[in-house]
Amino acid sequence: MALQFYNTASRKKELFTLPEGVPAVRMYCCGPTVYHFAHIGNLRTYIFEDFLVRTLNYYGYKVNHIVNITDVGHLTSDGDTGDDKMEKGAAREGKSVWDIAKFYTDAFMADWHRLNIQEPTRWTRATDHIQEQIDLVKTLEEKGFTYRTSDGIYFDSLKFPRYADFARLDVENLRKGSRIDMGEKHNATDFALWKFSPTDKKRAMEWDSPWGVGFPGWHIECSAMAMKYNGPTLDIHCGGTDHIRVHHTNEIAQSECANGVQFSRFWMHGEFLRTASEEKLEDGTTEQKFGKMSKSSGEFLTVTLLMERGFNPLDYRYFALGSHYRNYLNFTWEALTGAKEAFKSLHKKTDPLIGKATAITSEAAKAFQQEFKDAIGDDLNMPRALGIMNTMLKSDIDDGEKAALVADFDKIFGLKLDQPREEYVKKGANDNIDTAKIEALIAARKEARANKNWAESDRIRDELAAMNIVIKDSKEGTTWSVKE
Repeated sequence: MALQFYNTASRKKELFTLPEGVPAVRMYCCGPTVYHFAHIGNLRTYIFEDFLVRTLNYYGYKVNHIVNITDVGHLTSDGDTGDDKMEKGAAREGKSVWDIAKFYTDAFMADWHRLNIQEPTRWTRATDHIQEQIDLVKTLEEKGFTYRTSDGIYFDSLKFPRYADFARLDVENLRKGSRIDMGEKHNATDFALWKFSPTDKKRAMEWDSPWGVGFPGWHIECSAMAMKYNGPTLDIHCGGTDHIRVHHTNEIAQSECANGVQFSRFWMHGEFLRTASEEKLEDGTTEQKFGKMSKSSGEFLTVTLLMERGFNPLDYRYFALGSHYRNYLNFTWEALTGAKEAFKSLHKKTDPLIGKATAITSEAAKAFQQEFKDAIGDDLNMPRALGIMNTMLKSDIDDGEKAALVADFDKIFGLKLDQPREEYVKKGANDNIDTAKIEALIAARKEARANKNWAESDRIRDELAAMNIVIKDSKEGTTWSVKE
């Protein structure tokens, strides 16, 4: 079967090939806004994108994989209002925005590696590419796609007739029933390219520009960085489904107006992870409801919390394999426990095969390999691919070929099946122990508690937990140990 992916732009599966003369897949993925910890719903998207890169590699493609770090310019509403999320995070914790960006970038990278997600070709930070963003806004201005208000430079969406096509937006009714605070915007779907700094207070992050001191809008960074490292046309652009209606729609508008060419040939989006809650019915009974996990609610699950509950991060990666990336994945602790036990059972079959791989020569083994390739090539059908591996392990092909196929399949799964489960679980619990740093953090936490700075105390506790350190407070003081 030829490689095919579902393209959000066309709403159907399409064959994937590279244009003639293009040496590598030009891929851009929207990364985190580093004002808080990434939750496991965010991380599901990055796991799906990792399966995508691995599948492209399996099919023989090189990938120029770019992932951004949003460390400025992302306002708290889609209507270009509210606080910058970085400033909001700094106010929450009493730290500078630069400290917030570094801490949560480091925490995100730690989760990324725990989940065995491969490094992209390049990480790009928004604050390192301010000039590229200014240059892109200047191009749009020169071509007549912008207008100025008292608070910024805006993109005029009416000048891009295909604005509504990507997300299938009903723009006319959106304009009539808009709940967006229009301010001086001409249209509900217009968006900020560059925001002016307020005159009544000093922002922590602001830059000079042709329009005055300010900061970039949220959407402009992705277009600027994607085009800097992959040119005006991408082969694949990825993100979560929540990006379709606003962020990716706006990226398309500003990029295609600036360059006059298609911005991305394929758009691929991961669906939400949903968590359960109990809803009381009129008859007094309760019903389980599932909803999107969100940072704005203040209640979300992190990799660190999973580890505190006795799960290895790879248990969650295995859990993600159980549902297609375009389907909702419903999270409960019982479901994750089931995935953990299934993963353990898989290891009982694969651990005895470690070190026994031989050449794949039999027709039966080759058939399994081809079936697996067809599954992953059919829009990343990971549940089917996982089923094929389990069927293969029950078959009567010899252990050497089974071992070779496990190693081959794990190039996609990324489950570290070349290591016994007990070995990587123990190793993961004891990596990178820095006693001096731990003691310094505990001392800083003690001081924060003495000053009743509970937000800082909680932040330090989370940082220690992210290092796999368990702390215990008692009358005698605070002790720590490495979580096994």
